[in-house]
Amino acid sequence: MSHRIVVLGAGYAGLSAAKRLTHSMRRNDVTVTLVNASDRFVERVRLHQLAAGQRLAALPLRQQLGGTPVRLVIGRVTAIDTTARTICMGKEQRAMVYDTLVYAAGSQARLDEVPGAAEHAHAVASPEQATRLWNRVAEIESGGTVAVVGAGLTGLETASELAESHPGLQVRLLTGADDVGSQLAPRGRIHLGRALDRLGVSIHPKTVVTSVRDNGVDTLDGRAFAADAVVWSTGFRAPDLARASGFATDDSGRILIDATLCSVSHPEVYAIGDAAAGVSVSGAPSRMSCQAALPMGREVADVITARLTGKEPGPVRIGYVFTNISLGRRDGVVQFTHADDRPRRFVLTGRAAAAFKEAVVRSTVRSGPRGEEQRPTRAGQP
Repeated sequence: MSHRIVVLGAGYAGLSAAKRLTHSMRRNDVTVTLVNASDRFVERVRLHQLAAGQRLAALPLRQQLGGTPVRLVIGRVTAIDTTARTICMGKEQRAMVYDTLVYAAGSQARLDEVPGAAEHAHAVASPEQATRLWNRVAEIESGGTVAVVGAGLTGLETASELAESHPGLQVRLLTGADDVGSQLAPRGRIHLGRALDRLGVSIHPKTVVTSVRDNGVDTLDGRAFAADAVVWSTGFRAPDLARASGFATDDSGRILIDATLCSVSHPEVYAIGDAAAGVSVSGAPSRMSCQAALPMGREVADVITARLTGKEPGPVRIGYVFTNISLGRRDGVVQFTHADDRPRRFVLTGRAAAAFKEAVVRSTVRSGPRGEEQRPTRAGQP
């Protein structure tokens, strides 16, 4: 019987792993099945563009898989039985058996951090959330306000994109940090501040949001900020699936793994991407990012191939090269980094940075026909 490898999740990490596994194991008795809730690949690093109402290319997963022998199964995984080594999908609980499982379930917005966020705030962690935000923004009259909570990469890019696409809106960026762009070298921080100022984004540092209302937010120091829409971008967490299935996880729900990306509690399971508590070259947990997900996908395929062919793989350490921040469509910051994510002195800014990031983003998906366009639909429209 063939050795059954099931890859759960077709994001940057899972898709990369499935494709590489079929290449490295093509002469062995192995089957690779890719399970995903949707039949489309989501360019998650572009969701802030979707939220601003821009057209994105729809990318069918079958197109991304090309001519590989990967079996694609569309279904939402609801449970994992680690004793029977099965995953269950959908309301009908369809079961699929695995010998080796690659867990690449991704992450979701932290909407449970403060009261009211889940009910009233918008996120940009999925196409559905980005489209919902676009629908709301389209309803706001000129002079209205959008408050973006969180000044990490997602918050910075969303605030910039909304401000550029909707110059009639007042966009406020609220962060509990002392300033924005602390991960950048001085030149990058200066350019970031000037770009946000040019776009009309007001920055509110040392502002800790404690609750979200339907018309704004409240903060730790007693201030209230009125807003027609609140965007919650304070970070991500893994789905509850791994924890509920009995895997050893960290506080964010990410599967704890060893140096070979293998679950510390279930040796037949590997975890990659945002759903894995990986280790960077600095020894710290890898950050949730496309830059970490893609190499983890490639590396896990090599680790599994080695073990299935009687070899012992070496340790995997995730290193970084740069941090990309788009500031609308014509501006950006590219901070080049050491492998441990510390910033180097070299920073690319302006149009060159925007072009650099666009080239990097395009390189993460398979070249070829781009398929039909995807555009958020306003509520009430066909």
